[in-house]
Amino acid sequence: MYCEKGHYVCDSCHGENDFKTVLELIFSSKGENPLIIAEKIVAESHVPMLGCEHAWIAAGSFLVAIKNNGTISVSDEQIREALNRTRRQAIGAYCGLTGVCGIAPAIGASFSVILGAACPKDRETATTMKVVSKIIEAIANEAGPCCCKNFVYTALSESCILAKEYLKIELPCECEIACSDSERHPHGCRKERCKYYPKLT
Repeated sequence: MYCEKGHYVCDSCHGENDFKTVLELIFSSKGENPLIIAEKIVAESHVPMLGCEHAWIAAGSFLVAIKNNGTISVSDEQIREALNRTRRQAIGAYCGLTGVCGIAPAIGASFSVILGAACPKDRETATTMKVVSKIIEAIANEAGPCCCKNFVYTALSESCILAKEYLKIELPCECEIACSDSERHPHGCRKERCKYYPKLT
């Protein structure tokens, strides 16, 4: 991260306070709907309009929803591990540098931690990769310009489908979200082309 005068903030320090805040909000979250959890964290954490902090919110909201659901056991340590993995990949300008939004590997980290995926393993690793590819496709369909908040909700909606398919977990994912951040978008909000843009009454 650079300011206009060329000052630099390393990726380790950038967002440090936000990371702690997001973690606290995740661990105190109730309910099984990851979209509602994410919407609340976005509002209460005051993360930037755009930024990789949203990847932490996506992973944390998904995992704590599964934890609260109780079909399978998810520990706070697993949630913290997934967010730490996410933090290593979801770094500033990641989407522009590699073509992959950091929210996709965030959901991948979530499935990886739950399934115990690793290079020597077969099904677990293949499943995680299939999940990431589907999240990327869902997010890509919402690009132009990119919007981290849209991507969080889009990825979590898709994640509910994938949780049912691969983990046999049914999470509620119906949620009427009306974004209140349209005017903050530095590249111009997609407005009516975004499903989360407030409907005119």
